[in-house]
Amino acid sequence: MIQFIQAQNIGLAYLEEKFGLQQTEAEDFFPEWFDTLPKIADLEKQYLDRVKANFLRLVKRPPILENAVKMVVLSPLLDLAGFYDEPFLIGTEESIEIALENEGEIIRGRIDVLVVQEQLWLLVIESKRASFSLLEAIPQALAYMLSNPNLGRPAFGLVTNGSHFIFLKLSKQNTSKYAISDEFTLLKRENELYKVLSILKKLSQILS
Repeated sequence: MIQFIQAQNIGLAYLEEKFGLQQTEAEDFFPEWFDTLPKIADLEKQYLDRVKANFLRLVKRPPILENAVKMVVLSPLLDLAGFYDEPFLIGTEESIEIALENEGEIIRGRIDVLVVQEQLWLLVIESKRASFSLLEAIPQALAYMLSNPNLGRPAFGLVTNGSHFIFLKLSKQNTSKYAISDEFTLLKRENELYKVLSILKKLSQILS
């Protein structure tokens, strides 16, 4: 496992230099986030509408409580996608602390990491400030994914702060390459949790 000395200082440039990591935008590298996705049932859509409403009501009264993102948003998604069922096992990694400097003050947050079958890394940013973007978590997600000892199969990741979601794919065959999906958000009128769940279902099919 990679040792995180200063997690907030691990950027994409560091990973590119140390591990030869390269980003690719080739559509055939990461079709899992957009191609032939499973359909979402009407009952699932109704449930996800309630999840979205619960989260948006929660953020009206900051600070957001610790673990609220995981309980209100991530846990229902993992349940609907089947990751709590056989043959999946979910483990945890140590939390990563991140910090941002803003007008002389240091704002601290935390990234909690869940791992499914050592092939899907779920990074959840927890912070009392809305200033933490998903860009803070992407390098840490890729660093964890690079630690995957299985060179023959790709690794996937999801980073979220509760309102925004980005999927990642990493392959270490020949060279280490990664790709990033579009960003999905709960701030649009359309409930993009439908698409997030559909992608998670696709990944559950691949990993099982």
